Amino acid sequence: MEVALPRRQMAMERRGSSLRQVQIKRLARFVPLLLPLVTMLGASISVGCLLSGAGPAIGSISLGLCGITSPDDLLIAAYLEANADLLEQPAGSDDTPVTFTVQPGETAGAIATRLQEAGLISDAELFRRYAQYHGLDAGIEVGEFTLRQTMTIPEIARALQDGRNPEQVVTIQEGLRLEQVAVVVANQTSIPQDEFLALTTSGWRNAGLAFDFLGNLPHTATLEGFLFPETYRLPEDADAGALLTRMLETFDARVTLDMRAAAAERGLDIYEVVTLASIVEREAVVESERPLIAGVFHNRLESGWFLGADPTVQYGLDDPGNWWPVLTLSDLESDSPYNTYRNLGLPPGPICSPGLASIQATIYPTDSDYFFFLADCIKGDGSHLFAVTQEEHNRNYRMCGGQIP
Repeated sequence: MEVALPRRQMAMERRGSSLRQVQIKRLARFVPLLLPLVTMLGASISVGCLLSGAGPAIGSISLGLCGITSPDDLLIAAYLEANADLLEQPAGSDDTPVTFTVQPGETAGAIATRLQEAGLISDAELFRRYAQYHGLDAGIEVGEFTLRQTMTIPEIARALQDGRNPEQVVTIQEGLRLEQVAVVVANQTSIPQDEFLALTTSGWRNAGLAFDFLGNLPHTATLEGFLFPETYRLPEDADAGALLTRMLETFDARVTLDMRAAAAERGLDIYEVVTLASIVEREAVVESERPLIAGVFHNRLESGWFLGADPTVQYGLDDPGNWWPVLTLSDLESDSPYNTYRNLGLPPGPICSPGLASIQATIYPTDSDYFFFLADCIKGDGSHLFAVTQEEHNRNYRMCGGQIP
């Protein structure tokens, strides 16, 4: 139950609140002079709770200097008090929703800078100090947020803590073929497997995708190899088209124009790069070996040799549910166009989604005299034994228990 206060008491409280505001503003001016003394004495700064019930700058955003023991906190509090009007002043009058994305590992300072660049706040330093003082800098969520120019700094800071848009998150690993990617998408999002598969195999040509690198793909090509491995955060209602667009945008950004120019100097177009990189992706286990493995394939192509890559044969077998089987001798005799033991040059297209490391290795391979490699049976860590000649390769093969006809 509320009790009405006598008019005299209400007037005294209003005068007390005004007095407290004046005291704080005076304190803010003298903080730089007080800090050395506070630090030297190790004093505990306490303003006797004189701020309880202070005006909107203090009360509504809860600055409150009562019990502050850190000189740094006192300085920040005074700074915020001195800029209280700016804290409550929106950056603009446009109420149009703006989607703002916070990236993993992004600091409050970096977020503040981007907020200012986006026109959502007018003072990045003020936002950063506000977040620091209230401990919000460690609690900002990763994801997409809907913000507006008409929001104040405290409102935006709170929104970045608990106002993330509902989203779907899907992680695509390197080395998956298109059908496997479709399964992952269906398992981690609301996008149906068949819908994603249909779009990425043939439907993409009528989807209005404006990416230059798709222009030179063979007319029968799927988007195998171009579904860039990454973690994607999507709106809750995103469909297959939205995810595919994000994947292609990521590919377009990661495979830079400089990389494409370097590939062209080697006589490779983007489709050939992705095709060879997809083979490197399936062959390499040890990260440092990717450029060396790519170099072996370049040597074979340039010398007119068969690539002789097992993963291409596996891809050509096209066995649903057993996409990467252990090969038999009869498999190596298959008449699939993907059998690089029997067909010269590159296979008809990519065999999986290569990661950036494999694409870079393909464009910038290690120059060597190697023409052969096989899994190192001694180390057993996924590394390979490389050889220059067939004779040397045969020795490695026999050492690992293989029998040469």
